[in-house]
Amino acid sequence: MEKRPDRKAPGGVSRRDFIKGVGTGALGTAVLPRLFAEDAVVTKKGRVPVFDKKNITLTVNGRPQSVLVAANETLLDVLRDRLELTGAKNVCDRGECGGCTVLLDGEPVYACMALAVRADGRSVTTVEGLAKGDKLHPVQEAFIEHDGYQCGFCTPGFVMATTGFLAKNPSPNADEIKLALSGNLCRCGNYVKIYKAVAAAAEKMKGA
Repeated sequence: MEKRPDRKAPGGVSRRDFIKGVGTGALGTAVLPRLFAEDAVVTKKGRVPVFDKKNITLTVNGRPQSVLVAANETLLDVLRDRLELTGAKNVCDRGECGGCTVLLDGEPVYACMALAVRADGRSVTTVEGLAKGDKLHPVQEAFIEHDGYQCGFCTPGFVMATTGFLAKNPSPNADEIKLALSGNLCRCGNYVKIYKAVAAAAEKMKGA
């Protein structure tokens, strides 16, 4: 029986070598850079850029930043390791707890699940960017006044999720608050005080 020729992938790597490379670290490291080196691949929807590194420009807490990022680098990696903004916490690292929540163009997102390249040209706000000098943001004030924390590790994520939520719904009821924060976990179980803090923050922001 005649052996079928092994088709080549876009980087000049055969399908067989690619599959083998995924299963073995040594060959995988040799194969993947060759695939990423391509400028683009052609799909039914057109050319899609492929790269291993890219220089991105984003605005973080009102300041423009330019960072060279890897294709698999997350926004959380960039914020914590490159820009030294450690307010967003690396807790679950799989989009389940909300400890890494930041605002991307005003929308709450899990920074551990957002690729850094997706933030190119966009605006990012972290918990470090909420206060204006010595003046805390109303959400921060409310969390302090109503003890909306215990160990404090999850607090930045709750604060950022609350800030994004109240920007869209300035007069939430109790059920809406619970639903909006359902993607954030408090391992200390301090939810009652957290919900009170959010309701108080809503009132503070109306008078701000």
